[in-house]
Amino acid sequence: AAMSRRVVRQSKFRHVFGQPVKADQMYEDIRVSKVTCDSSFCAVNPKFVAIIVESGGGGAFIVLPLAKTGRVDKNHPLVTGHTAPVLDIDWCPHNDNVIASASEDTTVMVWQIPDYVPVRNITEPVVTLEGHSKRVSIISWHPTARNVLLSAGCDNLVILWNVGTGEMLLALDDMHTDLIYNVGWNRNGSLLVTTCKDKKVRVIDPRKQQIIAEKTKPHDGTRPIRAIFVADGKIFTTGFSRMSERQLGLWDLNNFEEPIALQEMDTSNGVLLPFYDADSSIVYLCGKGDSSIRYFEITDEAPYVHYLNTYSSKEPQRGMGFMPKRGLDVSKCEIASLGVPGEMGAWGATPHVSPWSLSIPQSDLFQDDLYPDTPGPEPALEADEWLSGKDAEPILISLRDGYVPIKNRELKVVKKNILDSKPPPGPRRRHSTCDSDFSQPALEEVLEEIRALKETVQAQEKRISDLENKLCQFTNGTD
Repeated sequence: AAMSRRVVRQSKFRHVFGQPVKADQMYEDIRVSKVTCDSSFCAVNPKFVAIIVESGGGGAFIVLPLAKTGRVDKNHPLVTGHTAPVLDIDWCPHNDNVIASASEDTTVMVWQIPDYVPVRNITEPVVTLEGHSKRVSIISWHPTARNVLLSAGCDNLVILWNVGTGEMLLALDDMHTDLIYNVGWNRNGSLLVTTCKDKKVRVIDPRKQQIIAEKTKPHDGTRPIRAIFVADGKIFTTGFSRMSERQLGLWDLNNFEEPIALQEMDTSNGVLLPFYDADSSIVYLCGKGDSSIRYFEITDEAPYVHYLNTYSSKEPQRGMGFMPKRGLDVSKCEIASLGVPGEMGAWGATPHVSPWSLSIPQSDLFQDDLYPDTPGPEPALEADEWLSGKDAEPILISLRDGYVPIKNRELKVVKKNILDSKPPPGPRRRHSTCDSDFSQPALEEVLEEIRALKETVQAQEKRISDLENKLCQFTNGTD
C-alpha cells in the first residue's frame, strides 16, 4: 500500500542514458600525464579535444580534431613550450582555436591552434603570462568578457589577466591562507567561488577584491572540497564526511550556515569533480579512479538535489572534459558529451581517451524544452568594460539547426608600447657620455628599422603558414 502511494517525480531527464563507444570512436595510444594533480587532464570544444600528455624534458599537451578518432600517430605534433609539466588546460569560450595552459614552471601560456593539423610541434605561444612564484594548477576563462583569464597557483594567489594585452588586471593575494583547490565563475562572471586547503569555501567579488561570503568546513572530512555556482546563485559542493564518505551539498549564499541539502554517496576515495549544465540544471559528478558518472537534477523542491542515474563504463577515469552545449548533436537528443581520459593501460587496454555521450530517447522533432537558447561564442563584454564594473549575461544562440563552428579567428595580442608612456616625474636624469649625442631623429630611425624587421618577420610567418597549409592539403590528397 505504501508503495502504491509513492509518487514518481516527473522530470524530462529521468530517462537519460549513456552510450558506450566502440574502439574506433576512441582516441587511442595517448599517454595521459601521470602528474599527481586534481586536474581534469582533458578539455573539449566543438572543434577539438586536448589532453595533457607525458613528455620528456618539459610539459606538453596534444590537440586532436574531434573527428580524428582511432589510433593516434606516436609522432603527432604536440603543443610544447612549458619547461615543466602542464597541470591544467582550458579552451577559450569565445574562440574555439584558442587554449590556455598552466604549468609547474609558474607560467600560463595562451596558444592559437590552427584548423589544419600542423606538421611539427607548436612551440610558440601567442602570449606568456608571468606573475606567479610557484606552480600554476588552475586556469579558467571568464564566461562573458573577451580575453579575461583567471589563474591560481600554489603561491595561494589568484590572478586575473587581459590576454589581449598580456597584462595583469587584478591580483587577489591576501584571501587564501593555504593551497587553492578550485575556482569557479558564476554565470555572468561577476563572482568567484573558491575552495582551499584551510577547509573554507569563499565567495569573492574579484573587482572589489572582497570576500562577500565564507563557509568553514562545509564537509567535515580532511580530503579536498570542490565548489561550483549553480542556478539562482546557489553553490554546489562535493567533499568528504568525517567518516570519509563522499558527500554533496547545496548552499544558499543568503544563509551560508546551514546547507539546503547534504547527501552522502559512497566510501570511494576519489575526489568528485562536478560539472554543471545551466540549461538543464543537471550536475554531473565524476571521480578520479571511478568508472562511472552520476548525474543529479537541481530544483526548488525538496530534497532539491534529485538523483537521476549513473552511467558506468569498464575503465577507471583519470579526469574529464565537458563539452559546451553548442557542441552537442541535437539530432540525436544528446544532452551531454564528455571526453574521458582512461587510466594508463587499465584493464589491459591501450592508453586512450573515450568520448562519453548521454542522450534522451529521441524524437524526430527538435525539443525546445531540452535545448533552450544557450551561450554562444560571442563575448558580451570587453575586458576593460568588465574591469570597470559592468556585468552582462552570456549572448545566447539557438541550437534548433545545430551549431556550425566558426572558422579560425586569430587572437591578436597588443602589448602596450613602453615608449608611449612618459617617464615618471622627478629629478632630471643626467645624460651619460654614451647617450649625449642620441638625438630624436636617430631614435626614430631605430624605431623605423624595428618596424621594418617586424613586417619582414610577419611576412615570413605568413609564407611558412601558407606552405604548411599546402603541404597539409597535398598529404591529405595523397592519403
